Amino acid sequence: MRAALEVADIFRRHGAAYRADHAGSLSLGQRRVMAAIEACRTAALGGHIERCEDCGETRIAYNSCRNRHCPKCQGLARAQWLADRQAELPAAYFHLVFTMPAPIAGIALQNKAVVYDILFRAAAETVPTLAADPKHLGAAIGMTAVLHTWGQNLFHHPHVHCIVPGGGLSPEGRWIACRPGFFLPVRVLSRLCRRRFLERLRAAFDAGMLGFFGELAGLAKPAAFAAHLRPLRRVEWVVYAKSSFGGPQQVLDYLGRYTHRVAIANSRLIALAGGQVRFRWKDYRHPQRPKAMTLPVGEFIRRFLLHVLPDGFRRIRHFGFLANTHRRAKLVLIRGSLGLSQPETAPEPADYRERYARLVGRSLDICPACGGHLVEIGVRERAARSAPPPFSCDSS
Repeated sequence: MRAALEVADIFRRHGAAYRADHAGSLSLGQRRVMAAIEACRTAALGGHIERCEDCGETRIAYNSCRNRHCPKCQGLARAQWLADRQAELPAAYFHLVFTMPAPIAGIALQNKAVVYDILFRAAAETVPTLAADPKHLGAAIGMTAVLHTWGQNLFHHPHVHCIVPGGGLSPEGRWIACRPGFFLPVRVLSRLCRRRFLERLRAAFDAGMLGFFGELAGLAKPAAFAAHLRPLRRVEWVVYAKSSFGGPQQVLDYLGRYTHRVAIANSRLIALAGGQVRFRWKDYRHPQRPKAMTLPVGEFIRRFLLHVLPDGFRRIRHFGFLANTHRRAKLVLIRGSLGLSQPETAPEPADYRERYARLVGRSLDICPACGGHLVEIGVRERAARSAPPPFSCDSS
């Protein structure tokens, strides 16, 4: 069911004016994201024509943009990703979050690919290093890390969520489980991640990989950059750790809440009126009080576009025994060590309809008018790009 108000509606109504007003500051990537979201599931992308064999109802199903920043295009991608994870371990899992301090976040916003990659690498070095220490676990672990760059208010707030199985492989190939309810000490994680991150950031600066603009232009001087980092070596960096949760299905459901999120879901949008966007948000200082925020439409679009990732940047990464290069072989080894049977491989679906039904649990073949059987009878070619359709939204 279509949401009453979508990010696409906001872009279609106000995107052209925003692009004109910010012609000199919008990146090509941001323009592409806006265009994709505006065109998603419209005649601009074409589609296919379906007819009900029972009542004769005919409809056009338009194609999706499949852009990773589009709020409407993440459901199937999330379902496919979770289906691919079914073969992973029925073990206790832990959730860790590594957050970049605000003075670094400003540098990251101007150097997204470099600094976000450093955050991934610092987290990916920190957790396995401590886990391998016999004082803690003494095992080689695996983990999945997901980058988010937003807070509930859409401000820039880069952080990495790490989902980590509660155990690892000993040097002899034996599974070692962590203590129930405890994985690794948070303060030690925080300090090691801080050191690894700042070492890599300094190396990137020395290699000329960072650019500084506007208010940060002065940081291009080595002395100023060193002075900017100096206090960050002493403050405690925020690392969140949540104890283990549930069995395999609970783990997958939990993972799914993080892997394919976008900056704001359409379900959080309340109204678009008078050049203002109103949306729901959660203030984590008072999580029990639902709140609504109203922003000028230009500021809403600006905040949304802060979170457009560089082309080709991987925001979901796997490390250790969950790394793509040897995940399958390592999981077979671990399951054997635990005396678990190997999961069966499902046959490939015959077409996209079967794939959708298997992943989402909802059939695309059911007629919305009578519940009969829909069949495809033709293809609708892409339409020539034209002015956005009239906007209407009852937000009462």
